[in-house]
Amino acid sequence: MPVDAPNPQLKVILSDINAKVVQAWRSAFADTGEVEIVKGSILDQRVDAWVSPTNSQGQMNGGVDAVIKRHLGAGIQLRVQRAIRDGFAGSLPIGSAVCVPSGAANPKFLISTPTMTQSVQNVRETLNVALACAAAFQAIHLQNEVEPGSITSVALVGMGAATGKVPPQVCANLMWAGYMLFHDYAFTGYDELRATVCAQLDDIERRPEQERVRIAPPTRPDPRR
Repeated sequence: MPVDAPNPQLKVILSDINAKVVQAWRSAFADTGEVEIVKGSILDQRVDAWVSPTNSQGQMNGGVDAVIKRHLGAGIQLRVQRAIRDGFAGSLPIGSAVCVPSGAANPKFLISTPTMTQSVQNVRETLNVALACAAAFQAIHLQNEVEPGSITSVALVGMGAATGKVPPQVCANLMWAGYMLFHDYAFTGYDELRATVCAQLDDIERRPEQERVRIAPPTRPDPRR
């Protein structure tokens, strides 16, 4: 459904140790002053939820996933994989996400969203970053629908910019597209989200690296009116 207004109650922090990713974020999000951008580890961010780019099986064996598993303990992978099994028959499609309790005070939740199907995969010529970022924010919509106000702040890393080989500026622009879609629309489900993103960004490999694309949400009557 359409979102009445931007979500000022959600604090968004983009945090990465890669200086090139941070610089690219500052360019892509230059007119998005409500988003905080920091160079540093996501582990240092005190927020309600961390977003971790993962693979479709939720195997937290590399990259940010592995760092978070070491920090939160092995139980976090079991919770992520249980949620994938229960909600997606064991394989989490790109463009979807799971939100699970972290078992810690900070953060309260971990949102896992795949940027790749396998543990190591080059995704630079795909829409996976936009799909993953949009899905992570959709998971926040869904969690807050079930438990209002449970996620008021979130931290994300540069999605696909390390193992996925996505150039920093492309990563930043695709994450901006996913974030802006969150402002505009709350989807009924992940299938609708994927269809919307893919329909408008399917020619992304032919676009200039510096180009940002704002995804137009579906147009349909507002059921609340």
